[in-house]
Amino acid sequence: MQAKRFAIINGDDFGFSEGVNQAIIKAHKQGVLTSTSLMVSADEANEAVTLASVNPNLAVGLHLVLVCGRSVLPPEQIPHLVDKEGNFSNSPLNAGLRYQFVKETREELRQEIRAQLEKYRSTGLPLSHVDGHLHLHTHPVVLRILVELAAEFDIKVIRLPSEELGLNLRLNRSHLLTKLVWSAVFGRLRRYGERMLESQGISFTQRVYGLLQTGSMTEEYLLELIPQIQANLVEIYSHPAMPTVGFSTRRGTNANAIDNDALNGEGEAELAALLSNQVREVLISNGFEITNHHFLSQLTTLK
Repeated sequence: MQAKRFAIINGDDFGFSEGVNQAIIKAHKQGVLTSTSLMVSADEANEAVTLASVNPNLAVGLHLVLVCGRSVLPPEQIPHLVDKEGNFSNSPLNAGLRYQFVKETREELRQEIRAQLEKYRSTGLPLSHVDGHLHLHTHPVVLRILVELAAEFDIKVIRLPSEELGLNLRLNRSHLLTKLVWSAVFGRLRRYGERMLESQGISFTQRVYGLLQTGSMTEEYLLELIPQIQANLVEIYSHPAMPTVGFSTRRGTNANAIDNDALNGEGEAELAALLSNQVREVLISNGFEITNHHFLSQLTTLK
């Protein structure tokens, strides 16, 4: 008897801008997107919460922001994490090193992570899962804090990035050096995270696709990728966006600019992939039931 197969299709950065919010809702209503991750301190987080509340079949989780974004707590309360305007570092490497080696960051991280979880809880939305901006939630210090807070905030699922480097390179060899580095770094973090989450009964998928192809999860790529997936429980995530004037850029701070990802076509291309009937058909023809993290939290045998 063939094992059941499940695919969670997630859109990251919900709340980042009106264009991102619109794209995620469109991909959910008209496409294959089943899940999204909310940035509670982002410019359009309130709009995102309103949209989620009228789309109850969209599973929503917390997109923890500890780099390239703003804090929930005031800067004076977490001076070792943010600048005077409340902005985290724009460098994941620098942030990660500080969180690992500067002892003053530990308690401040705990306070900020708790504050983001509390702000999420105040929305009234069920917490589907937790992941993180640029995957900084997999940093050992951060992940330990999340696990310690899991019972209090009912965290049942945490994303652990994991995809096959060889498979990705067979499909697309662009940005080779970056992919080699990311595969090595996140491979080690995955192994560390697996042991920690398993010991606490927190769920995660067998594979998570999106890291090595970030910004380029196009229809063409997904149509080639999905038939080659061997795992039975996977998450595929991307960053759909529509171009809208008047909101912050994804990687900058110009409030009058158009979303970078939508401007250069990446967000729109990823949205098109999520709306593709061919992508839906190839998921189904390869035996995948399209589901969300709420379902995953009920599973105990498919990790």
